[in-house]
Amino acid sequence: MNFDNDRRKFLGKMALGTMVGLAPWNSLLANSPIKAKAVEKAFIPVMLTPYKADMTVDYKGLKKLTDYYLESGARGLFANCLSSEMYDLSPEERLKVTKTVVKKVNGKFPVVATGSFGNTAAEKAEFTKKIADTGVDAVIMITSHFAEKGESDDVVIKNLEDYLALTGNIPLGTYECPSPYKRILSQPVLKFLLESGRFVYHKDTSEDIDNIIEKLETAKGSKLGLYNAHMGSAAASLRNGGAGLSPIAGNYYPEVIAWLCKHADNSGKKEQVDWLQEKLRDMESRITKNYMISSRYYLNKEGLDLELVSRRAKNPLTADQKDVVDQCYAEVQEWKQKLSI
Repeated sequence: MNFDNDRRKFLGKMALGTMVGLAPWNSLLANSPIKAKAVEKAFIPVMLTPYKADMTVDYKGLKKLTDYYLESGARGLFANCLSSEMYDLSPEERLKVTKTVVKKVNGKFPVVATGSFGNTAAEKAEFTKKIADTGVDAVIMITSHFAEKGESDDVVIKNLEDYLALTGNIPLGTYECPSPYKRILSQPVLKFLLESGRFVYHKDTSEDIDNIIEKLETAKGSKLGLYNAHMGSAAASLRNGGAGLSPIAGNYYPEVIAWLCKHADNSGKKEQVDWLQEKLRDMESRITKNYMISSRYYLNKEGLDLELVSRRAKNPLTADQKDVVDQCYAEVQEWKQKLSI
């Protein structure tokens, strides 16, 4: 497999998707097969996994949710992630969920999914290959899967060396997932990964714009795109070279996150972007209580008809939590009207 072709394929899908939507072009797409075109900053949702009332995976609902993300402006999808409750899915479910999304997207946009499950490098590599076989564009590695909390970067790099040697040329990505613990990519580990030439996606959860800018500087000229999960630094990360956003807020108002990605670099909309950034920062702390259930409740107000159940979240929404979501939903409708979304 040719690494440059992998990168062109990954970014080319985003470019094609934005062309379909007639979105403005904000940056040149180097080495793209689409000549003289550019790709906008991309919103890549961290997907929920819908369940039926009996707690089995609702694959019909998953297809409907996939369509909803794309119709709302997503330019890629992250399946089998923490928001998907990946630790609460069986290995077979992880594969079927990912394959369902890949099949539904049908090559129009990039799809990534977590694959670094297992206790040893060999086990992680084996499942990575199975996820790759679903047709994803890159397999995501959880940064905290490669060392115990408190272990050094040397341990991480040694375990990564073993894993990379066992996974051929599969395109990869990284995710600073909060579980089993949050491990922020250090500069030595990032540089090691970049040297492999295989990394196209990084979901950043550092919540630190200085750390993000440092990573962007280190990755400059590489194949790696950084997707920020933190709404408080969303606009700043996009303006400093971030490739896009992958926040949990995308499971409430995805069309708003897509608008922010589209316009963050537009000097003519700077005042609107700055206004929205502050609104998003304030709202996220209010709306994400009982996230796994409140996000479903919010999406149902948009017509998704999701069961308000989760394998991870055991408590239903309280009346007060519902009131908060209702108020936030009403506010978002005002934002959309103001911004002509």
